[in-house]
Amino acid sequence: MEKKKETIVVAMSGGVDSSVTAALLLEQGYHCIGVTLQIWPVDAPEGADGGCCSLSAVEDARRVCDALGIAHYVMNFRDYFEEEVIHYFGEEYLAGRTPNPCIRCNRVIKFEGLLQKALAIGADKIATGHYAQINHDPATGRYRLGKGKDNNKDQSYALYNMTQEQLARTLFPVGSYRKPEIREKAKALGLGVASKPDSQEICFIPDNNYRNFLQERYPDEKFPPGPFLNTEGKVIGQHGGLPLYTVGQRKGLGLALGYPAYVVALDIEKNSVIIGEDKDVFSSKLLAHDLNWIDIESLEEPIEVEAKIRYAAPPAKALLIPHQQDEVILQFEQPQRAITPGQAVVFYQGDWVIGGGTIAQNLSLDLKIV
Repeated sequence: MEKKKETIVVAMSGGVDSSVTAALLLEQGYHCIGVTLQIWPVDAPEGADGGCCSLSAVEDARRVCDALGIAHYVMNFRDYFEEEVIHYFGEEYLAGRTPNPCIRCNRVIKFEGLLQKALAIGADKIATGHYAQINHDPATGRYRLGKGKDNNKDQSYALYNMTQEQLARTLFPVGSYRKPEIREKAKALGLGVASKPDSQEICFIPDNNYRNFLQERYPDEKFPPGPFLNTEGKVIGQHGGLPLYTVGQRKGLGLALGYPAYVVALDIEKNSVIIGEDKDVFSSKLLAHDLNWIDIESLEEPIEVEAKIRYAAPPAKALLIPHQQDEVILQFEQPQRAITPGQAVVFYQGDWVIGGGTIAQNLSLDLKIV
């Protein structure tokens, strides 16, 4: 008896990566269904049509599915996205943290929401156009998350929250290719998105100005002015509202101090922005919480890892140390620039993700805040 084809729901963003994802799976003998998530806000500004979740993305995805001969559907995730991603994004800034909405979207929209919808309609797995790799380790019985073959496009950092169940039900076909190869594949297939540029901005902030977004979304009382303090605790000016600043920021401070000034930290309790020199932005130790483990079940003793504190940061050697429940301390060999609460920190050994978490605190700061 011929083996039944597995059915794969492919998350179709209208871009070249997800389009080639569907094509590669068809070549491998899978039955594919294209799905685009409707997550753009009802009041999305006119012209906000170039992102991965925009109105034009639906049409691009539909045309690709027609060319490949597969069904295409649009699933309404608008309210879910508003509550779980956009609301989260704003509330994190109001709390003095710097969020990563793409990681949040992967966590709750794609690999929770979409996966559950796909299983509910009878699909076996989902697939996305992420540059990462998954394999199964028979020695441990665990699924592993690895870097994509293209180091310049690797997206494993943004996927560290995936569970074992999600990894078992997910495919990343483009992860074993480099981006130029994917574009060439799209051209060979005659897909109109072959030369479509990658989306760079936050999809619900098309002008990429998060400060304008926050000011428009929240009333003025959410942004009370307060003091700029230097690292000795001395008042050196007034800021325009804590959520409008982030660690490592230099531009837009409006300070003339005789040296290049940077945001070193935010003090939410005192509504203060701490200002220092370039050297003050570097630190070697952080506390992380909200952990997810992939290659291990839990951290029982210190281990050596390479860690990334932001998507574009190079991996840096560090010692990962168990702390309290759902917390770890990370001690870097070399100081890292702008360790930022709210951002993700991801732990690697070689090309494989051990796990990751959210930066809770920069433990290297020694500020005389009064």
